[in-house]
Amino acid sequence: MKNFASFWRRYTWVNRLIILIIIVLVYAWALQGLKVDLALLKDSWPYVTDFVTRLWPPNFDVLDVAIERLIETIQMSLWGTTIGAIISLPVAIFSARNLAPGWLRFWANFLQNAVRSIPSIVLGLLFVAATGLGAPAGTLALGIYTVGYLGKFYQEAIEAVDQRSIESLQVAGASWLQIAQYGILPQVMPLGLGYTLYMFEYNIRAASVLGVVGAGGIGFELVNYIRGFEYNKATTMMLVLLVVVTAIDALSSKLRQRLEAM
Repeated sequence: MKNFASFWRRYTWVNRLIILIIIVLVYAWALQGLKVDLALLKDSWPYVTDFVTRLWPPNFDVLDVAIERLIETIQMSLWGTTIGAIISLPVAIFSARNLAPGWLRFWANFLQNAVRSIPSIVLGLLFVAATGLGAPAGTLALGIYTVGYLGKFYQEAIEAVDQRSIESLQVAGASWLQIAQYGILPQVMPLGLGYTLYMFEYNIRAASVLGVVGAGGIGFELVNYIRGFEYNKATTMMLVLLVVVTAIDALSSKLRQRLEAM
């Protein structure tokens, strides 16, 4: 066994070659499963270019509608992210291995996995059926969708805290709630806020997708224009969304940098 370990350390190139072969085989297996038809892709380019040319030039006559729907999308994302963050915090605490008992961690992690396994479109359909078409359904869908990811982000931040601060509070006789309040939250707050900002930015894009099922926002108008073959108007919607997403991305990146510096 020692000779084998010595051989393995000595001939590291063999180790790297084996890893490379495994990676190539995995990607070859995945490509084979895709059943890509290169001839079909080659013949499809005229249809792609035809669709793209129909998108241009944009029709700015619907700019006021785009801005109105964009504001609604931002409002949906703001409230959806806030609702999700409020629910995610206790879920993350119950999921953290340095805070919660095993049986509670199992159910909290099961809840996160269950939410992540449901596509946002399905959540949108669920709440459209419950509340009807419009922004309320999209907001609720974003809130639940956020729990699956933000809860996991919060959990990892909690599990990465300095264990010595928790042990010192335990020695002092602090309760479970006091440990979470004074030993955990001050350390994870900057990182948690950074994750929340990232989720808010992501939810703006997700809210536009929820419009496909009638859950409000700019995506609702975008889909209607495409279905009505009004591609120039759809382009205006996409351009407005691009500008706002880019601006929010730049702003949230600066905010996250300041939070990380804290």
